[in-house]
Amino acid sequence: MTVCDWLVAHGTSCVELIGVVLGIVTVYLSAKENIWSWPTALVNAAMFVIVFFRTGLYSDFGLQIIYFVLSLYGWYEWLYGGANRSELHVTRTPARLWLIFLMIGLVSWAVLSSITSRLPNAALPYMDSALVTVSLIAQYMMTKKYLENWILWIVVDVFYVGMFIYKKLNLTAFNYLVYLGLAVVGYIAWRRSLAEQSAVVASPAT
Repeated sequence: MTVCDWLVAHGTSCVELIGVVLGIVTVYLSAKENIWSWPTALVNAAMFVIVFFRTGLYSDFGLQIIYFVLSLYGWYEWLYGGANRSELHVTRTPARLWLIFLMIGLVSWAVLSSITSRLPNAALPYMDSALVTVSLIAQYMMTKKYLENWILWIVVDVFYVGMFIYKKLNLTAFNYLVYLGLAVVGYIAWRRSLAEQSAVVASPAT
């Protein structure tokens, strides 16, 4: 029996395992503001496209495709999204964007849940659609290095853990439990990075 056969016999797969490992690596690197988080995110998204399609979580299936595109965008933004096409630094989310995110989120959730609830074998379409919507907003915020993206990820990961346990995707549930811990670490690390940048800006020139 191969490793992949053993995983299948225990309710998972090699594809899910690869996705889990790369997902953890991606979030860890993101918390460290390491640019290599984006290429690992690309492969991670590709693996979970397969996993979610197989299990009928169609909103999450679509989410991974968008993650793939956003990872390409985030890779570029982190390298050249700063002043004069320089490296991007951590900032707080502009206040005006929160209302925009809320409006986009409500409309997206309404449309997505309406579509996926009509699909055959759709699992938890309303909850799944809500988590997908918030995840997309959080991922976009990460491409811009907005500190508060981690707060959204913490909330999303709590609900994802419960949903994946319900769907008996235990390895993926464990994956999101690790994500939850890393999101807390990421928030603390990025807040420290923001404070250090602010201190440098506030320091008088010598």
